[in-house]
Amino acid sequence: MAAAAALVWGSADYCGGRATRQARALVVTVISQAYALPLLAVCVLVLPGVATAADLAWGAGAGILGLLGLVALYQSLSTGAMSVAAPTAAVTGAVVPLAFGLLAGERPGAAALWGAVCAVLAIGLVSLGPRQGRASTQAVGLALIAGLLFGVFFILLDRTDPVSGMWPLVGARVASVGLGLLFALRLRTSLRLTGTTGWWTLAAGIGDISANAFFLLATREGLLSVVAPIAALYPVSTVLWAMSIDREKVRPVQVAGLGLAATALVLTAV
Repeated sequence: MAAAAALVWGSADYCGGRATRQARALVVTVISQAYALPLLAVCVLVLPGVATAADLAWGAGAGILGLLGLVALYQSLSTGAMSVAAPTAAVTGAVVPLAFGLLAGERPGAAALWGAVCAVLAIGLVSLGPRQGRASTQAVGLALIAGLLFGVFFILLDRTDPVSGMWPLVGARVASVGLGLLFALRLRTSLRLTGTTGWWTLAAGIGDISANAFFLLATREGLLSVVAPIAALYPVSTVLWAMSIDREKVRPVQVAGLGLAATALVLTAV
């Protein structure tokens, strides 16, 4: 489930990246999350549960932090120092829940723990694209903030009760869409999409909510300290899509990262 979450999240990120070539990141983020509401309704029907106010609150907190994390990440990436910002955010987002799980008393087996470590290293290597621009203190700071917010996003979803089904995602999506709309109104930003941008945005939204569902199911079957680093391998599928569709060249260090990612999956499955 965690590997599926990583695969789908990375694919959604690729689609969202294609959409942001022609539209503002805030617009793509808000519209993509709104587009996914019908699929979320299906998830709730297929995997029903009994949600408490606490579960909805955990979900709402995760949704808000996830949206703020995306805003911080996009702002960091906009500085041009992508080769620094992307791995900084991705690795931080994996290390935070890993450390939290271990401090909370989780004790994964040796193979699984080494798999989690390999996953963290793989994330950093795979995210190292061509050197672009010079990273400022602000860019690095925003990337760290984004990674921290993503890491806490993982933790909050893990705190929900297994009997709540998919209802925590309802709280997350309502909160994130509501906050995004407030941002758009505050900035007087039009939410209209034209051309193929709408289709890329729709794919990003469907992928994002599907990955959230996979991750939520994974946390209910495994340890957060193992599940979160594997789910955070999403840059791997983003890079693979860029290779196959955009014909982007991959650096040797990224190939090494892909190998480490495969190693991580094998170790955690032992």
